[in-house]
Amino acid sequence: MRLTTYTDSGLRALIYLASLPKEQLSSVAEVAAVYQLSYNNLAKIVGHLKKIGYVRALQGKNGGIQLALTADKINIGEVISHLENHLDGVDCASTACKLQSVCRLQQALILAMHAFIGVMNEYTLADLISNKEQLMPLLIASTEV
Repeated sequence: MRLTTYTDSGLRALIYLASLPKEQLSSVAEVAAVYQLSYNNLAKIVGHLKKIGYVRALQGKNGGIQLALTADKINIGEVISHLENHLDGVDCASTACKLQSVCRLQQALILAMHAFIGVMNEYTLADLISNKEQLMPLLIASTEV
């Protein structure tokens, strides 16, 4: 299974925000610069993360973005399920496959996707930043370039 760039970028944004000191605000521009991502694409992703309750956006002169929940309350499997459009493995409905009526591949892929999400459900954002002392120098160096 390969995650879409959309989901990968969303997870990276969450990792960055979780790595910051608790009350520190960031911005979409800052996160985009750290990971060398398109500002416009990341703005859409952060908007989605805000809509589903993982990110809080504060408006105004001193505004910015931050996690809406503590890192230990953000389940990675759930984040992936929210951000990924296709967790069915293959889109049999849009093909003219001659095997469609008897094929067992789709069911096998669905089971594999459920197993993948099951494993990812065992991780929280806190687990992914448990090596914060190694992450921070890399993330800070990225903003100084």
